[in-house]
Amino acid sequence: MQTHFTDADLQKPHIQEAERILRTCVHCGFCNATCPTYQLLGDERDGPRGRIYLMKELLESRDDDDQVTAETRLHLDRCLTCQNCETTCPSGVEYHKLLNIGRAEIERRVPRPPAERAQRYALRKMMVEPTRFKALLKLGQTFKPLVPGKLRNKIPAAPVDAGKRPGSTQHTRKMLMLEGCVQPGLSPNTNAATARLLDRLDISLTPVTEAGCCGAIDFHLNAQDDGRARMRANIDAWWPHIEQGAEAIVQTASGCGAFIKEYGYMLKDDPRYAEKAQRVSALAKDIVEILREEPLDALQVKETQRLAFHCPCTLQHAQKLNGAVEGVLTTLGFTLTPVQDAHLCCGSAGTYSVTQPELATQLRDNKLNALEAGNPELIVTANIGCQTHLAGANRTPVRHWVEVVDAALAQ
Repeated sequence: MQTHFTDADLQKPHIQEAERILRTCVHCGFCNATCPTYQLLGDERDGPRGRIYLMKELLESRDDDDQVTAETRLHLDRCLTCQNCETTCPSGVEYHKLLNIGRAEIERRVPRPPAERAQRYALRKMMVEPTRFKALLKLGQTFKPLVPGKLRNKIPAAPVDAGKRPGSTQHTRKMLMLEGCVQPGLSPNTNAATARLLDRLDISLTPVTEAGCCGAIDFHLNAQDDGRARMRANIDAWWPHIEQGAEAIVQTASGCGAFIKEYGYMLKDDPRYAEKAQRVSALAKDIVEILREEPLDALQVKETQRLAFHCPCTLQHAQKLNGAVEGVLTTLGFTLTPVQDAHLCCGSAGTYSVTQPELATQLRDNKLNALEAGNPELIVTANIGCQTHLAGANRTPVRHWVEVVDAALAQ
């Protein structure tokens, strides 16, 4: 794609990066064929190719250009950032990186209405601090009938008890784990089950309480500077353990994992953190990347439960781990039912299900129809956002796949 940036513009790092990405696009339109929002809305501006044109016009225009409007922001807001288009693209366009640039620019130039700003600020403050989130979650469970509808369905009646978690010092092999911000409240058993599972494989998880939210929520809501501050804080928290030989940083939420794997890219221009961020990204591993390399036969799982696996976009498109969980579950004896259009997003997408509830609900219901077509006993997934969003429909029960494996081992 041809660009028309001025020499002055090209002195700016974000414009240089945008030009690099834009010039890889040949506007073939293959991306639209797999874009969930384009499939629902049929509007070119709600597909990747149209959004790329909108961002190109935005970035090439002057600050006082009255063609840049809230309508441009609407179409960028509607993007799920699922990266399905990147899996489809034959030219390797790094669309999500361009989207981060475009969203930051539109946020700077077209201020949101006060109500939208307040909603986004509240979401960030509610979700990124685990202690605060747990307190608010408990309050929401107590007064659930009074909670607004688009939040009410995200409140589980009661999470599965976490059970006992093994100690962190008994094995020679040691790894770190991102505990997460909302997962400890919504599904505390997920990380506990992971610790028990790795303990059986002679791997200890070292808790690092100073590490908090990965920063993805801030980025979802266009508070990118705050997101980078969280990245730096997490790197500082993990670094002493990395220097002591921690083998990996394990994530059980694929959205967090995809984001941490980009720390190196997002902090590449930070002279203090660039090298450390690259190291952290290299150590970041989804739990399936650990398990698939271990002797699973030693777990002696004997299980025939019928499961439908929902592969989150952040696992299959961002981390390129499509088929990895399915392979582990099949090896362990689980029966997986077929899922049509498994590449499509469920509509969770971080905070998308709150900021774009109508589209998110349509995508969720379509996804559940596909998941339930094979009559599974249980739906399993690999991301807390997807898990909560799908479970909010109160149809087939939804759990993290690691919890199901851990339960089978306990029998």
